[in-house]
Amino acid sequence: MADDLGSDAPHLPTPAPIEAYGNGGFRFGGMSHRGSLVCFPDGMWAWPVTTMVDVTEKTLAQAFARGDTLDVFLIGAGRDPALLAPRLRAMFHEHSISVDIMTTGAAVRTYNVLLGENRRAGAGLIAVD
Repeated sequence: MADDLGSDAPHLPTPAPIEAYGNGGFRFGGMSHRGSLVCFPDGMWAWPVTTMVDVTEKTLAQAFARGDTLDVFLIGAGRDPALLAPRLRAMFHEHSISVDIMTTGAAVRTYNVLLGENRRAGAGLIAVD
């Protein structure tokens, strides 16, 4: 799937549990990735987001496009709790996707549980140092 975020090819063409996070990146599927990450039931991609300010309609377009295959989307907001702009929250509602914002660590743990339960979940994870 082509996207506006810089790459046509996923880092990994299937979902995988996040094995570790920190030091500005993530480990998953035997790979190491520096930077933020967006995960879906059909793969995992680099995500050009470094803070919640970068979480926009454009950087969430991949999630909105998966409304028919995605029930929940987690946003790992870094080390500090954050709020999602009401307009973006409304867009998730319009696409029938539940959205939850939490720290990146909590989002990684929750994503792994949902993945283990074969739930239709995605996550946008902001890398932390």
